[in-house]
Amino acid sequence: MRDVRVTVLGTAQDGGVPQPGCARDCCQRIRSNDALRRFPVSLGVVGKDGTTHLIEASRAMGEQFEIWHSVDPVEGAISSLCITHAHLGHVDGLGLFGKEAMGAKNLTLHCSESVAELIESNPLWRALREDGVIIPTAWNSNEAFEPSPGCGFTIRPVLVPHRDELSDNHAVIIEGPGLNLLFMPDHDSWDETLCGITIRQWLSDLGVNIALIDGTFWDGNELQHRDMDEIPHPTVSESLQRLGSREADDPDIRFLHLNHTNPLCNPSSPELAELTAMGWSLAKEGDSFTLERL
Repeated sequence: MRDVRVTVLGTAQDGGVPQPGCARDCCQRIRSNDALRRFPVSLGVVGKDGTTHLIEASRAMGEQFEIWHSVDPVEGAISSLCITHAHLGHVDGLGLFGKEAMGAKNLTLHCSESVAELIESNPLWRALREDGVIIPTAWNSNEAFEPSPGCGFTIRPVLVPHRDELSDNHAVIIEGPGLNLLFMPDHDSWDETLCGITIRQWLSDLGVNIALIDGTFWDGNELQHRDMDEIPHPTVSESLQRLGSREADDPDIRFLHLNHTNPLCNPSSPELAELTAMGWSLAKEGDSFTLERL
């Protein structure tokens, strides 16, 4: 039997880094250095029985599978897919499971009821269901489920506020034999998510040991000609202000879902130096976590 392992397959906001159409220095620098590229957020999980489970369906799935298989060289079709919500980078690779690419059959797609309803109302995605490519299966918020029998871990969806023009939004907690990992790439604000408690207390109440959380923007001054209120996310600066420096018994908190404008994408930035000096870190493609307690 294997250990349950979670691998980070993507760390960028939906547009990826560099972002299409961006000619600013933030993206030009990355276009000249492939090592700095970031794909839309995604996780790969390998169960104790060797089954493989994907979180989010990104259009960069081909490159992400290469990352995943370099960490866990597994073969065959994936056993399940989870989609947290219906925004672009989380669903735009769904068609890759169809006959034009992977030709998947009977792939269980775990999602909320509102995401399942959206799939049914979209002709392209409904065709995947009608052709037997995917089997949408609605979860219940805060109820843990085993994505496939005998995989050795459960997934617990946690409803968190985020723009719901298409669907609701969930974070997911991957609950392993010894450790639990939170994946929360999107939410609107800490005030709405926390409901009056601290980040530390919230994570403690959820039983989280590792937290991959929304780091879309460093602060509110990044976007040109865009209203930040249209794209609500707590900034990393605010998160650091709430957290302060890392303490001995804190979870391992790593930021992801970075927008291309975020200075944390630049490894030489003072913002990244500030983050790491406080004891926190960025998630990066290929990061791997074994959910066993030593």
